[in-house]
Amino acid sequence: MKKDLKLVIAQVNPTVGAIQANTDQALSIMEKAEAEGKDLLVFPEMFIPGYPPQDLILEKHFVLENQKMVDNLAAASGEMLTLIGAIHYDGTDTYNGVAALQHGKLIQWVHKSLLPTYDVFDEWRYFKPGRDNKPVTITFRNGETLRLGIHICEDLWDENIDYKICDILGDQGVDLFINLSASPFVTNKYIERSRLIVNKIEKYNKPFIYVNLVGGQDQLVFDGMSMVADENGDWVHVSPQFTKSISEVILPASADANTSEKLPIISKEEQVFKGLVLGVHDYFAKTGHAKAVLGLSGGIDSAVTAAIAVEALGADNVLGIAMPSKYSSDHSVTDAEVLAANLGMKYLNVPIGTIFDGFQNTYSQTLGAPISGLPEENLQARIRGNILMSFSNKDGSLLLTTGNKTEIALGYCTLYGDMSGGLAVISDIGKRMVYRLANYYNQINDGEMIPENTIIKEPSAELRDNQVDPFDYEVVGPLVNAIIEEHSDLATLVAKGWDEELVKDLLHKVRINEYKRQQMPPGIRVSSKAFGIGRRMPIVNHYRQDK
Repeated sequence: MKKDLKLVIAQVNPTVGAIQANTDQALSIMEKAEAEGKDLLVFPEMFIPGYPPQDLILEKHFVLENQKMVDNLAAASGEMLTLIGAIHYDGTDTYNGVAALQHGKLIQWVHKSLLPTYDVFDEWRYFKPGRDNKPVTITFRNGETLRLGIHICEDLWDENIDYKICDILGDQGVDLFINLSASPFVTNKYIERSRLIVNKIEKYNKPFIYVNLVGGQDQLVFDGMSMVADENGDWVHVSPQFTKSISEVILPASADANTSEKLPIISKEEQVFKGLVLGVHDYFAKTGHAKAVLGLSGGIDSAVTAAIAVEALGADNVLGIAMPSKYSSDHSVTDAEVLAANLGMKYLNVPIGTIFDGFQNTYSQTLGAPISGLPEENLQARIRGNILMSFSNKDGSLLLTTGNKTEIALGYCTLYGDMSGGLAVISDIGKRMVYRLANYYNQINDGEMIPENTIIKEPSAELRDNQVDPFDYEVVGPLVNAIIEEHSDLATLVAKGWDEELVKDLLHKVRINEYKRQQMPPGIRVSSKAFGIGRRMPIVNHYRQDK
């Protein structure tokens, strides 16, 4: 590169299926960048249809509408080159593509070559892989002609793949690598992306532009963190995490022009908390909901869920309901009241004793005796679930489920009770991380927003006298993570020193509770393996390690 290139990095937040709205957003950015004399504007992968559109891609009219919007944007293009992600249908096959737009026309399509089929991805279901990988030669407004190595998301993740897109492009002689991505958030994933980028730069000594999607879509959160690095591997620009950002960047032609940035080091607690806040905010905004309701037990899970909801939606839009029974401790009600006051959220106290007694009377008349034991405990949870759903129905608010990943994995939750709801906010974080988020939230607010007693007291469902949770979360937490996220088996875990009977018990509990998890609300994914879209286990399953 002999001349400075004036870039616009469009780290933007589309909505799946909102093809016209996404296009309007793109057009507004294009027109401003063109008027300001920019050379290159880059959007993320699949921006026009939103990502992931899943089986919408099987609807021909959806694909054609998406392509019509590409044509409209092409007609509006000027001297500036615009790269934007969209579906390309060539009349026979469908591709995950990038449209290169300039001078009022569509110059070229670039197709994604590596189609992921692991975890949350299923792109082979919809797309044909691109195999004609060639640099795109463009003359820019500044008069310089460059060969661009344009590729899409997974094409960068080629370390263990024989078909290496960046090598194919680099060996043909490119002046600049550009990756358009829709890479979902997992803690510290941005560090791995940066490592891959630096590896390509070190091999070919060419600058690299990486533009990632931002925003929540169903269970997924996209964290942005778009990056630009020069030919030396120095960061020229790093976009903020979890924030829409339209950034103007000059890619320098020499080291003298470089204003190097450092890749930020962000704690896991900050990443997870902000990711969950964005996930909740966008789930509500994109589904058309404004208000949330949740049960406040005085415990740590509901407290952290409430804090996330308040940050995402505003305190006035969150209602917390305490529903004490005869087994509820005084401090649980007090802790719930204090939490609500600290957060500024709406609060109600709705005792369930009378309703519970009515159920018991009915059971006694029918069965000759009141129910007891586990059915009695589950009845309380289901009464609370019904109360919460009634408030949800009353004003159209969305019920937030407050169970954490450790409990859900082990089935320590009640179907149609505390599992009721429209969004399971913390279902992908273990109990230990819940405590870490509580402390993090108090720390960033310079005070005790979540009551100290909520954090230090022994966790309990309070469904019977003197009940405490039946797990040592410091022990079972790492084991559950190993089983779910690392697919660790019995032999491996025992070899690492874990008690064999404990491991067998946890494996058994995970296996037999799959039916519950497949009926739970969608949760927000922040780990490498979340319940829901990224984990597909059969309910009828006779394979056992726990014999």
